[in-house]
Amino acid sequence: MALTVPTPAAARPSHERGWHKLPIIRELRSSVGLQRGMLIAGLILTAAFLLSALLAPVIAPYGFSQLKGPDGSFGSQQPPSADHIWGTTVGGYDVFSRVIWGSQTAFLVIIVAVVLSIFAGVILGLVSGYFGGWIDRVLVVVCDAVYAFPSLLLAIVMSIMISGGQSSLWGGIFAASISITVVFIPQYFRVVRAETVRIKTEAFVESAKVLGASSGRIIFKHVFRNATRTLPLVFTLNASEAILTLAGLGFLGFGIEPNSAAEWGYDLNKSLSDVTSGIWWTGIFPGLAIVLVVLGITLVGESLNDLADPRLRGRKRVKASSGAVAATSTGAAQSTADSSISASSISEKDANLTDDGLLGATDSVVDEGRKAEDSAGLPMLPDETDRSENS
Repeated sequence: MALTVPTPAAARPSHERGWHKLPIIRELRSSVGLQRGMLIAGLILTAAFLLSALLAPVIAPYGFSQLKGPDGSFGSQQPPSADHIWGTTVGGYDVFSRVIWGSQTAFLVIIVAVVLSIFAGVILGLVSGYFGGWIDRVLVVVCDAVYAFPSLLLAIVMSIMISGGQSSLWGGIFAASISITVVFIPQYFRVVRAETVRIKTEAFVESAKVLGASSGRIIFKHVFRNATRTLPLVFTLNASEAILTLAGLGFLGFGIEPNSAAEWGYDLNKSLSDVTSGIWWTGIFPGLAIVLVVLGITLVGESLNDLADPRLRGRKRVKASSGAVAATSTGAAQSTADSSISASSISEKDANLTDDGLLGATDSVVDEGRKAEDSAGLPMLPDETDRSENS
């Protein structure tokens, strides 16, 4: 049987080692079965969303507010054709271009909203969990009160307070981002605070205090790194919620103005009247974009969450290898049974042979003893004489 010798790490190309060190690649290689399929599907959908957002000026044939082309006006509610592959809206906009530019708007809102909420939530969580006391009680009460409000309703109120419900491109993005940030801060605060409360009682934190380290150094040098390990998972889940909140604001008329930026929720709102007329292309493509992007980001987040949980990761690995283990166990049991049957047969034969051999040896010894007595002329006992005469 040939043995396969693994290639040493030093012999592998350097670019391969660096490529395998990427976090997402490492998680992908450790996934199995359905978990790997979910992660791959989520990565494909998320990558398509990111590419369309970053390359929107290259992919989109027209601008998000463009109403005319070289041949004149686009026309209203035109069906899909060679010039407009997804048709035009009731306002005369190209649907394909609006969907592509809308991905860029959603991407910008996600980045601004999640970055701001992570920054504020992490700082407040570290301070509240480490110092405790009245600061902790006040921050917990405030964040719980904010967390109790419906997220979309709170975002609508904040949007009206910031921009009056309508604004320009960057003003609308900033207003929507602030509205979503207020909703997300309590989530990051609760996660970081719980980890900080647990970590501050560890031995290495107590050792840093004994050595005279300041509170700021302990928080940002020792506690911060250990308390923020789960934030990438929360980030992926909040990114999908940010897209839904942005679409909800636009659908209800509190989002970005249509001539300032393309927004999927606004396009869905304007396509409601087209449904009864049989005009399907104005609403199905923006709605499908929202569903696919949210689905992709959610699949990535849930897969990473399963991989980060040792119990779920071990359960899936055992399930994936149960077939091979069962086959191996069945073969081993069959081999053991065959060996037992063979051993028992051999033992019975040996036992029979042994019994026959002992009986034969005993009879031969008795016969030889009698012959020796006869040749020596020894007198026989009465019972033996009677037996010999009878015989």
